[in-house]
Amino acid sequence: MGSRLNLLAMLALLAPAAPAAVQLIEGPTPIPGGNARAAHDLTVVNERLAFALAVGSSPPYGVPRGALIDLAPVSGGQIGPDRVVFADFIPNNWSAWPNTYQKVDVLERGPDTVRIRAVRDFGQARIETLYTLAAGADRVAISATMTNEGAAALPQLLSGLTLWPSSGFLFPLPGLAGVTSGSATGALARRVSAYDATWTITLHAPYAQQVGSGSRDLFLRHTLAPQESRTFSGWLQVGARGDLAPVLEAEIAQQQLPSGELSGSLRGAARDARADFVVVIEKQGQPYAWTRGRAGHYRVRLPVGQYSLYATARNFARSTPLSVTVSADSARTLDFSAPAGPGRLAFAVRDARSHAPLDARIVVEAGEQPVVEFLGRRTFFTALDPPGQLEVPIAPGPYRLRVTAGGGVLAREEHVAASVRPGATTRRAVDITRTFDPPARGWYAADLHHHADQAEAVTPPADLARSQLAAGLDLLFVSDHDSTANHAALAALARARHVPFIPGIELSPSWGHFNAYPLTPGAALEIDTGTAPVGAILAAARRAGASVVQVNHPFIPYGYFSSVAAGVAPGGFDGSFDLMEINSTVPEDDARVLAQLWQYWNQGRAYYLSAGSDTHDVWNEQSGRVRVFVHVDGPLSVAAFAAGLKAGHAYVTYGPIIYPATMFGTQLRAHSGAALAFDVGSVAGLSKVELIGDGERRETRTLEGAPVSAQVSFAADPRLHWYALTVEDQAGRRAYSDPIWLSTPPEAHLP
Repeated sequence: MGSRLNLLAMLALLAPAAPAAVQLIEGPTPIPGGNARAAHDLTVVNERLAFALAVGSSPPYGVPRGALIDLAPVSGGQIGPDRVVFADFIPNNWSAWPNTYQKVDVLERGPDTVRIRAVRDFGQARIETLYTLAAGADRVAISATMTNEGAAALPQLLSGLTLWPSSGFLFPLPGLAGVTSGSATGALARRVSAYDATWTITLHAPYAQQVGSGSRDLFLRHTLAPQESRTFSGWLQVGARGDLAPVLEAEIAQQQLPSGELSGSLRGAARDARADFVVVIEKQGQPYAWTRGRAGHYRVRLPVGQYSLYATARNFARSTPLSVTVSADSARTLDFSAPAGPGRLAFAVRDARSHAPLDARIVVEAGEQPVVEFLGRRTFFTALDPPGQLEVPIAPGPYRLRVTAGGGVLAREEHVAASVRPGATTRRAVDITRTFDPPARGWYAADLHHHADQAEAVTPPADLARSQLAAGLDLLFVSDHDSTANHAALAALARARHVPFIPGIELSPSWGHFNAYPLTPGAALEIDTGTAPVGAILAAARRAGASVVQVNHPFIPYGYFSSVAAGVAPGGFDGSFDLMEINSTVPEDDARVLAQLWQYWNQGRAYYLSAGSDTHDVWNEQSGRVRVFVHVDGPLSVAAFAAGLKAGHAYVTYGPIIYPATMFGTQLRAHSGAALAFDVGSVAGLSKVELIGDGERRETRTLEGAPVSAQVSFAADPRLHWYALTVEDQAGRRAYSDPIWLSTPPEAHLP
């Protein structure tokens, strides 16, 4: 009853006639789609925005309670949908452990200001975070103070505020195009914006010197001496329209930057362009911001400097760019001529031999690629039904497009030129010649780390299916963070396309991630991954039906093996997993994963390989960039695939293909002169094959002339215990195999 009364009071507060105020609500959040659902969670709301803190609810990724997990714009008296998974303070590169307490206190309750303090520990450090929202403000101020209360220094910390959106698009730090992690030197501003056509959320972080996760994390690399404190201050600015002009105004005001104003019109444009046009602002040749026009007019305030601007609209070309110098307190008029309107692009993709339609991924390599992503895509997929077909509106102009069917693993990609004219449809038929057909030899592929649209992932189930099928994968797979919400939808899509579906989940404490699959239909997560130790997490996976548990990205800073080594994984080392992952987002860790597995194989322990792309956004990431091939005797099924994977009848690959004469995971009866034989191949042309025996490189075979396929054979030494294969192609892509045992193969772990 209390929560209902609070909600009614809030709705009255938001009525247009009500005076500006800010209110605190205790209980399940009224933010639509919000995750703060517990009795003691806190929601703060004014007429511009609403945010919620997890006091009783479990935050995502194992983050301690007290964190901001819901954030939404408010417009016309209505709270919009939740747009974030998490937007808070991280003490050290996503590691929130060890953590033993959290305390949340309300310091001010409104109506002018609400201030909330959350206090928690991180090992020997104390973290105090203040959240402040004033009446009428469009931003939440966040100030986090980290104090080293221990006797030893805390070295090499990577701390700061984060913004992990749950939908829409991301505009990273301006000036850092292509930088996903590392130094923020060269950034034109210290802000990152999540956005779509109807909303923006911008994290301003003036302290930021490092970025992580594509600018979702804005960090400072620092140390903390005993009793030393450091404060990280920033703010989350929320808008109810996909416009960065208010962001620029806030930046100018906060930093007291000299500035001037630009305004103007879009001349000669059709009504649909005038109603929804965008002016993109470039600085030093890189995208800096944009503003959205209204009824053919725009206005924006910019810091003093030199800029280039152009106008565009959804699926429109760009207008002729105009250069301008903004001086202090200036007011300039800059009008744009109307850009050319949309055309259409249609593709039919088929197998060159059988003429059967092929699922395909089509990427714009050259041509219009909108900076503001709600204006048009850069990546497209053919339809699920009818397969192999695509027709989409697109900005007019010349294009070069890359068409892949099979992810560049089964067939060469094709490059297609097209010239799109306003109001016309340009059609292209593309024939793909498949070089390899692994299913004909009993080998089937899956991408065993892939997200749909839960947590920070933004791929609806149908688009996940289109992307995985275009990659030439034989089974559909999903592993959303701590969620099984997409299982039913993907199972239906798989049935419609007559492919098996592996329902998975990524169990996501902050000290290590685990994929568990295949789950029993209808299974749900039964534990809080933010507080449970490793043994309870792995046991919960088995109770949910998982016959396979893999350790994801084991050696990243918050990977399980890294956390075990650092002594921050609750429960320490638990060996009741089955597989270790090769993850294409961290290829630099491949050697460490292999070295650990080779050590296990030397010990006669049956841990084997898995692989996943960790795709969250199929338009900007590639499904199946790394994949696992599993040999199945007889008809393909989920159970048979999982059993073969767990038995080591598999290899992982970024490109090369392997067909072994003796099956991986089985025993070769070695004697003097016994042969290890393999058929290998790559659409990019082969470079070399390395034979690994008992953890050492025993022989390297260079393949002259870059053949697409070859047969290689090695003499086995019966004194060794196992052999494995590494294949590299001319593009530098590799494949890694499970072992062929010379001794009796160890038994796989039982679920």
